[in-house]
Amino acid sequence: MAKILLAEDDKAMLNFLVKALENANHIVIPKNNGIDALSAINDPNNKFDLLLTDIVLPAIDGIELAQKAAKSNPDIKIMFITGFAAMATKQKEGGMSKNSKLMSKPFHLNELIEQVETLLSE
Repeated sequence: MAKILLAEDDKAMLNFLVKALENANHIVIPKNNGIDALSAINDPNNKFDLLLTDIVLPAIDGIELAQKAAKSNPDIKIMFITGFAAMATKQKEGGMSKNSKLMSKPFHLNELIEQVETLLSE
């Protein structure tokens, strides 16, 4: 069981992902924008195993959020999700840290859970 911070601005997708991750026995803290997610990361009472974030978020995007999360917690695993193929390609070309992974929407929930489990076990 991992504690996961989920940052997704699409409410239906957020609820869908929360249910799937909770069904996989994870603790999920959902946030619908980058600022609220950053506040959760900066809260000294929170220690997250994984940041699961959409790349495109209001105010603070997922990439900036991930950079700030990694700075405050170098061991945090990061998984980006995006519906923008060009963004996904750019991120892959730019190189990703060993603690991060990228999934392009749409994806099957079983695939997401499998990728989350793999990343957490690395």
